[in-house]
This record gives sequence, structure tokens and C-alpha cells, in this order.
Amino acid sequence: MLNKFCRKPLYEVTRKLADVAMGVQKADLVIKNARLVNVCTAEIQEGIDVAVSEGRIALVGDAAHCIGEDTLVIDASGQYIAPGFMDAHIHVESAMITVGEYGRAVVPRGTTGIFMDPHEICNVCGPEGVRAMINDGKRTPLKAMSNAPSCVPAMAGFEDTGSHIGPEEVREMMTWDGIMGLGEMMSFPSVLGADPSIHGELAETLKADQVITGHYSVPDTAAGLNAYIASGVRCCHESTRAEDVLEKMRHGMYALMRYGSAWHDMPVIIRAILDNNIDDRFACLISDDTHPDTLISEGHMDHIVRCAIREGLDPVKAIQYVTINPATCFRMDHEMGSISPGKCADIVFFDDLNDIRITRTIIDGDIVAENGSMTVEMAGPEFPAFVYDTMHVGSEITPESFRIPAPEGKDRVKTRVIEIIPNRVGNYERLTDLEVINGCVEADTDSDIMKMAVFERHHETGTKGAGFVKGFGFRKGAMAQTVSHDAHNLLVAGTNDEDMAIAANTLIECGGGLCAVADGKVLAVVPLPIAGLMNDLPAEEMAAQVAKLDSAWKEMGCTINSPYMTMALIPLACLPELRLTNRGLVDCRTFSFTDLFVE
Repeated sequence: MLNKFCRKPLYEVTRKLADVAMGVQKADLVIKNARLVNVCTAEIQEGIDVAVSEGRIALVGDAAHCIGEDTLVIDASGQYIAPGFMDAHIHVESAMITVGEYGRAVVPRGTTGIFMDPHEICNVCGPEGVRAMINDGKRTPLKAMSNAPSCVPAMAGFEDTGSHIGPEEVREMMTWDGIMGLGEMMSFPSVLGADPSIHGELAETLKADQVITGHYSVPDTAAGLNAYIASGVRCCHESTRAEDVLEKMRHGMYALMRYGSAWHDMPVIIRAILDNNIDDRFACLISDDTHPDTLISEGHMDHIVRCAIREGLDPVKAIQYVTINPATCFRMDHEMGSISPGKCADIVFFDDLNDIRITRTIIDGDIVAENGSMTVEMAGPEFPAFVYDTMHVGSEITPESFRIPAPEGKDRVKTRVIEIIPNRVGNYERLTDLEVINGCVEADTDSDIMKMAVFERHHETGTKGAGFVKGFGFRKGAMAQTVSHDAHNLLVAGTNDEDMAIAANTLIECGGGLCAVADGKVLAVVPLPIAGLMNDLPAEEMAAQVAKLDSAWKEMGCTINSPYMTMALIPLACLPELRLTNRGLVDCRTFSFTDLFVE
């Protein structure tokens, strides 16, 4: 695969690299006396030099003969160096900041490349929204490699989105600079069912010689998994059991082990490797979704690597999982992922192999960050006007909008309730008797059950789904957010209709975002004017806003980690067991609509 994310293509600089390696010409940069984490052989090499020219590595070994008068020399003084870290699956939009600001936050932490799937903005703004993300990424030294979104909507027929992706759109996007593959194929039932449109998207990706990324979220390791992989899908990040990871790797699929702000699957599923004597070349660590507070306080891939090491993973293996393994997954290991001759000079420095804290980041041979801060200037964001005009609900929202009429003649009604699982993407369907008051079914705060609704916000259709959710701990108030995967319609949940209406209208007025309301007052709001998903503020400022929102949620009684990220998945109809979209309740085991009330 041709790499367009390094300063110069290899074919332009082979003679120069050979000359530098032989000492005929001198290097631009030489790193001396380093402890090299060699991910090619899984060993630590002491006293290693690295010579860099034209943004690429010319020599690894003794580079004394490569140093000239103009060569920048860095004495590593016994520090470790490793390839720059890469995230093989990330939705930048989930951090609520732009790609450029994401780069500013993660590059000092040692992340030099990401394979982003911008299907969040695509669901709102279509392919041109994806193009806007790719363009914004060009202002950062971070190698923001993108996949073309595959499932817009995530589950056709079950929700309404702002756009639609099919084979023709995929064919077009595969010609764009910056596109490296197809985004996560969430509609796995359509893959298994040989749906012509979905298989058309797979075909267009394969014809373009690109990588198909996956989303296989069911605990099936038999015929279904085989059919999914046989259709060309190369990797999957949706494993929640160790046996899922093991079987995916056994079938030649890259297992992307997730540890984001809210989804902490990695400590469970990494047992597939720790408890089995297997070759782990198909293992990667990823974040999937990370909010700004985590990026600022904990880090990005460096944080995930530290967590994996604490679980018992060998540190060199952990580094392989964020360097050579993801590079190989995306068929880019000939260009990235290792410190070896000819590769892009993406290098990180740190002092302690068991507690990795990045002190310097080099991308394409340039020092871009030191001691936690960027050392290069970045231009500001320039997004097209259409991404700021995305709130089109189509009807006035009042307290009456949240009334849920009960079946006639009932004073209690057996109701399907969505029960969340903290720190996990799945949920449970629970059957619960709820009280009927004045002909309507109401929330039950004593049982930790809130009312919720999803309003279509893209085409003014006026469609709305209504239901109930359990597990957040709210004792009062309401919340609303336009970050609601993947259609990103307006999601509202609360203990009373009046606060729910205030929360919904607050976001309509500010162009989207997240907010918390209690006792008729807005306690906190995080405006996300870019597609209702992002703000162009720095990560530090967004983290402060999110922290205020988090405090408000706790004041309202919420007890779980990253609650808004868990709430955001409630409309995602490709995850088990029960979901709510703007079209109604979806049973995600049978992939069919189901009634709110049980006779």
C-alpha cells in the first residue's frame, strides 16, 4: 500500500538513504547511545544509534560515520527509544475535539499515528464531513489516517441519520488521499446474510486494495465468525470475552483489545494471551473512544500500554501491540511500526520500561514534542459552514413530548427496560412493572429507572422513540446529548418531563452538545457546534467543561464512570441486547423492533 503520510515517499530518497548509511552524505539527525526496543525481534538492544535523513531511518547501529557539521545529535543517555505509538481504531469525535486538537493532545504522549473512523460526523454530515475531518488533520504532525465509514446508518431500517453510505460512496472515498480502508463493518447481520449493498461496499474496498475493519459484537466463534472473516474483514475491536479474542486470532483476524474512557474490555480479554502459549502477532491495543479528561489526565496509547503492563503483559509485547502489529494490520509495516532502515522516523523516548512516560516524540525525523508539550506551531481549525448547522428537530419539544401513554385500563404495566452495564458496551433487557399515573407510564427513581426519548434531528421528520433505562443512579433531573451513536439524534433521559424538555431545548439552541438539568435549572452544558459532536477548543478547555458536566451528573445522583459515553450507546442498534432509536425499541439479538410493553 502506498504511504502518503510520511514527509517523502521511499522511492524518492533511496539513494540519499544509502549514501547516509554508508557515510557518503551526513544525516539530518542522529540519536546516540539509546536502549532500542526492537519490535522486530522483541528484544532490548543496548547502546544503539539511529541515523535519520529525509524523515526516514537510514541506519540502526553505530552511526558515528553519519554525523556531520550540520547533524543534530541527541544523546539518549541510556533512555529507551521505541517506534511511535499507533491507535488502530479510534473515533476522534468521541473526544469532542477536532483532529488537529486531538493531535495536540496525544502527540506529546507518544502517539504518532491513528487509524480513525469518522463515521460519527459522516452520520450527520455525509462524506463531506469526512473530508472536513481529513483536511483538519493536515494541520497536525499526527499521522491522521482515515477509514471510509461503512455503515451509515449503522443498521439500515432501524434509525434515521443525516446521510447514507453505499457502494458508490465507498468507491468514491477510496480514491481520496488520506483514506486507508473501510471503517468498522457494524452491520454484520448483513454480511452474514449476503446483503448486496453491504457486500458491494466490501467489494469496492477490496478492489481498491484497502483494508476492511470490523465490528463483530456477538459471542459467536463458529460459522458466523468464519463467514464474516471470509468476506474480507481483517480486524475487530468488539470482543468482550477472552475466547472471542483467541478464536479471532486463530482465524487470522487482528484482535483489537479496547481500553477507552468508558469501555474497559482489555483486562478481561487480554487473558486470551496471558493464559495461553500462543503467537500474538494478531494482537493490538486500541482506545476506540476516549474523552478529553482521559487524554489530559491519563494519556492515550501510553496510558493503555501502562494498563496492559499492569495486567501482566510483557512491556515489549505491549509496545508491539501499538507499533508493528497495527502497522502490519493495515499493511503499512513496510513504512511504519518499527525502528529499522527505510522506515519513517517516528520515534518516542522514555526512561522506564515498566512505567512508560514519554519525554520526547519525533515524527518524520522532526522533534514535535518534549516533556509533555508540542514544540511546533499548528494552524487553527477551518471547518466549512455546513457542519455548524445540524439541529433540525422539526417540532417543538415540550414536557408533553415525553408522555408515554399506558395501555388502557392499566395501573401498572410490564415494561421492557434497558439496563446498562458500567464500563461495557453491552446491556440487558429487563422486564419491570412500572406505575401508571394519569394514564401515562412514569419513571421510577426508587428503582433507578429513568424515562428516555430519541428525537430525529437531521431532516425534521418529527419521529421519536420512547423507552426506559436503568443503572445510572439519577435521583433527580435530566440530561440530553446529541452524541448518541451512531445516528447522533437528540437523546434525552430523566426523572421528570419538565427537566427533560429544558435539556432538549438547551441543546437545540446551542447547536448540539451535552447538558444536565435539575429542578428547572441548567447545571452544566458542553456546546458541540461542529455537527453536534465536536468543539474547536483545546482538549484542556473541553476537559474542564466535561468535568463540570460530570460534577453535575454526580450532583443528580449518577454513580458510574463516563456516564455520557455509556448513555451515548443506548441508540446503537448493532450492540446487544436492547436499544432505543428514533424509530423505537430494537431487539438487537433478533434485529427486529419490539414493543415497549409486554402483554
